[in-house]
Amino acid sequence: MARRSSDVPPEPGYTGARTGEDGRIHRRAANGELIAYTPDEYGVRKDDGHGLVKPVSSSGGLLFLAVLASLFAGGVAYGLARIAIDGTWEILGDIWWTIPVGVLVPLVAWTSYAKERRAEKLRTVRNLPRPLG
Repeated sequence: MARRSSDVPPEPGYTGARTGEDGRIHRRAANGELIAYTPDEYGVRKDDGHGLVKPVSSSGGLLFLAVLASLFAGGVAYGLARIAIDGTWEILGDIWWTIPVGVLVPLVAWTSYAKERRAEKLRTVRNLPRPLG
């Protein structure tokens, strides 16, 4: 991947990962104003990481993903219960990885939702807009 030339302007709204001396994160708002957020007010990562799919960073979207991940965890628990009832323990050698995934994915999803929800409340107190990137 080539480095960006110094004379090429960055994408609109992108300010880089600057943090001030007090640990604040500087991002642009929807109106183009540069605003300093504390890490707690910033919430979950908002930039796209230059991937094909932009990550979900709103509390509503994170809530949906957390509920979906919890349903997946429920399916894993049901599968383990069926294995215990039927006595087919040998199948666990093939699907052992679903147990840590079934626990960790919902845990991360609910933690991200709680972090973004707390950040929204803190931004509301200071009357700050949601950061763009």
